[in-house]
Amino acid sequence: MWRVDFHTHTCFSPDSLTEPADLIRVARRRGLDRVVVTDHNTLGGALAAQALAPDLIIVGEEIMTSEGELLAAFVRERVPAGLPPEEAIARLRAQGAFISVSHPFDRWRKGHWSPVALARILPLIDAIEGFNARTMWPGSNWRARRLVSRLGLRWTAGSDAHGAFEVGRAGLILPPFSDAASLRQSLARARRFGRRSGYWVHLVSRYAHRRQHA
Repeated sequence: MWRVDFHTHTCFSPDSLTEPADLIRVARRRGLDRVVVTDHNTLGGALAAQALAPDLIIVGEEIMTSEGELLAAFVRERVPAGLPPEEAIARLRAQGAFISVSHPFDRWRKGHWSPVALARILPLIDAIEGFNARTMWPGSNWRARRLVSRLGLRWTAGSDAHGAFEVGRAGLILPPFSDAASLRQSLARARRFGRRSGYWVHLVSRYAHRRQHA
C-alpha cells in the first residue's frame, strides 16, 4: 500500500515559498510513496519537482475556474484559470487527467463551490476532496465526506501544504497506481491518514504571498 498526499504546493504558487527540493526532502523523510504537486494554475513547480524525483512526484494542478477550484493529477498540459468548469474538465479529460474538486465546502476559501455549481459538475469528475488538512472549519470536511457517502463517490485527501513542514500532514493509504484509470480503481480501497493543521498555518500563506508580491 502507498501513502499519498494528493494536494501540495511549491514556490510556483503565489502563496508558497516551498522549493521543490524541500518538498521532496520532507516527503521522503515522512515516508510518502507519491506526492501530487498541485500549484495554482501552473505546472511549473510540479514539473521541476518531477525532474528531481520522478519516482515520487505526480504532476498536478489546482485550477481556479469561474465557479470554484478543481484539483487534477496526471496533468500533461496546463489548464488556464477562469474557464467555465465544464470547459476546464473537458480539457483535463482530453489529456487523461484525474479530476477532483478542491475543498468544496470550505466557505472561507475563495475557490469554494456553490451547491448548484457543484451538483452540475459531479457527473463529470472522478472524485471530491473529502479531507483537506487546511480547512478553516472542520465541518467542511464532514460535509464533503457526507456527500461522498450519500452519492457513492470516490474521494481524495491531502495536506494542502504551502509550507514544507506541512507535506504529508494528511493523505490516503491505497493500492499502487500508475495513471488516472488505475487511481480510480485504487480509491475504492483507500483509507485516510493524518489530521487537520492548526489555523496558524494560514499565516504562512499570507507571509509567502506578501514576499512574492513585495
